[in-house]
Amino acid sequence: MNILATVLLICGLFFFFGGAVGILRFPDFYSRLHPAGKLDTMGQLSSMIAMALYAAQDLSLNAILTALKIMLIVAFVFITSPTATHAIVDAGVRAGLLPWSRGIRRGEE
Repeated sequence: MNILATVLLICGLFFFFGGAVGILRFPDFYSRLHPAGKLDTMGQLSSMIAMALYAAQDLSLNAILTALKIMLIVAFVFITSPTATHAIVDAGVRAGLLPWSRGIRRGEE
């Protein structure tokens, strides 16, 4: 169980690192939201599953309830993360931010 939890934590860190690199490397506001929304959610999923497995190792009632609470946090993040990303994109559209294109340089819009 410890090995599985460690592997899931490493996978979560890999997703978080990929999301951070994507946020730094993508050219505009809209494309940066993709790694922020997708990869952070996947990193959180695998990390929290690892914590739930680690917490439920001894199969006592308290450990199982702790694992259940962790899985409820995962469900909450899966509901709120796409909603928050959509709200941020909507705010960008309302503010007049244009999507990046290869032919337009910054400051020449």
